[in-house]
Amino acid sequence: MPIEVLEGDRDAFTCRFAIVVSLFNEFVTSRLLAHAIDTLKGEGVSEEAITVAKVPGAFEIPLVARQFAASGKFDAVICLGAVIRGETPHFDFLCAEVSRGIAQAGWETGIPVVFGVITANTAEQALVRADSPERNRGAEAARTAIAMATLMKKLQYGSGRSTTGFYTR
Repeated sequence: MPIEVLEGDRDAFTCRFAIVVSLFNEFVTSRLLAHAIDTLKGEGVSEEAITVAKVPGAFEIPLVARQFAASGKFDAVICLGAVIRGETPHFDFLCAEVSRGIAQAGWETGIPVVFGVITANTAEQALVRADSPERNRGAEAARTAIAMATLMKKLQYGSGRSTTGFYTR
């Protein structure tokens, strides 16, 4: 029997997605959100299958992401934010806690919780990663969420392999 290889695909029209976006640095995060939604809709996800929660800052993202993931209503959660380095060590602590919290939300719930938080030294660096669709971290996070949601469905419901060794759809 050949090696079974499982991976996500772009067949996301049956998936539901939650997006948690930080309002802090909204000049960046609004662009991430717009590109994430455009990407999801471009892959066949209906507007009714997308829920957005806006939180004050990046530190609040993990709590809401975990609530969404634990609700059983979503196939993946996309976390969007922008943390820009200042003159104090606050940046380092904030980035570490947000990263840990987002990862923990996924580990605890078994639902993909995707990290789409930009960490940049300057506002200019953040904007470069938020402007173009090719480099936009929001679009990238949406593509990752689709791939992970569809992969997790395959893991949960089986790979689609028939007993004859051929793949079925």
